Amino acid sequence: MAYSTINKHTDYFNTNIYTGTGSSKTISGINFAPDMVWTKARAGTSSGSHAIVDQVRGGTKKIFPDLNNAETTDAAAITSFTSDGYVMGSSGSFNTNTYTYVNWVFRAGGGTGSANTDGTINSTVSVNQTSGFSIVKYTGNGSAGATIGHGLGAVPDVIIVKKLSGTSDWSSYHSVLGNTKYMRFNNSNPATTASTYWNNTTPTSTVFTAGTTGNINGNGADYVAYCYAAKEGYSKFGSYIGNGNADGTFVYTGFKPAFVMWKRYEDSGYDWDMYDTTRDTHNVAFKELITNSAGAESTSTVLSLDILSNGFKLRTSNGNGNDNNKPYIYLAFGQTLVGSNNVSATAR
Repeated sequence: MAYSTINKHTDYFNTNIYTGTGSSKTISGINFAPDMVWTKARAGTSSGSHAIVDQVRGGTKKIFPDLNNAETTDAAAITSFTSDGYVMGSSGSFNTNTYTYVNWVFRAGGGTGSANTDGTINSTVSVNQTSGFSIVKYTGNGSAGATIGHGLGAVPDVIIVKKLSGTSDWSSYHSVLGNTKYMRFNNSNPATTASTYWNNTTPTSTVFTAGTTGNINGNGADYVAYCYAAKEGYSKFGSYIGNGNADGTFVYTGFKPAFVMWKRYEDSGYDWDMYDTTRDTHNVAFKELITNSAGAESTSTVLSLDILSNGFKLRTSNGNGNDNNKPYIYLAFGQTLVGSNNVSATAR
């Protein structure tokens, strides 16, 4: 097991499931004051799109991971954040009556953030350097090579950017793919080479670099970026090669993932698949949600995995997660320390 300075992942990341009521509802027991909440209806399609709110932009400002839509204001989304949860109104994204929901909740620095002048573009940053997560808001200048401070004090492994006004795809950086490629978070397209995204420049411990594309650096446009740096024993952002077998590839993380997302990145038509140990409490885990889709949670075991004490193992030959000799990137959060109160079994 990897050594970690984080005793409990639930101090920095947590997953919450509940049934909507259609009226004001308080969520508690998150274990920290939330800074970013990502919500998805598990069943039903009328409110199916994913939605993210954060404290830097405000709890009523929604952006949608499966869509290229602009930020929208929803007064009935999260009406207030508390010391260990949040209060939601009747928003369909969070609280349609009888719908079941999952919320993935991250801790950053608390509050609306503070000024960061590390880059050529000033930013507002809420950051937790212990867990390697920051929320960054900035205004683009349209210049190739512009830099934006992220506050992590470590080199980011993953950066996910969304323009807040107008139609624009989500843009993601992953350290496995490097600084010449980007991926669109809201669709199933493969990794694409373009210098207009990261300006062919690897992020540093203080800034990331933008090219001229309007998706991350349009002149005068506002953006939010979610930045992640791997922390041993808590988070890992890597890659694996599929073997095309139901006795699938094992991926070592050094901890028990509480959340796993992966994406086949060389070919078109393959989704961003999401799993967690709150919805799937036993192996085989199969309750798939798709970042780039408003669809309901899967009830099929066609695409499945075992979530283990030190990583995860594919239990499918499906091309979306384990095609023979095909490469995938992944994001994993969670932690299990052997012998601690944080150990929980996910046995078959």
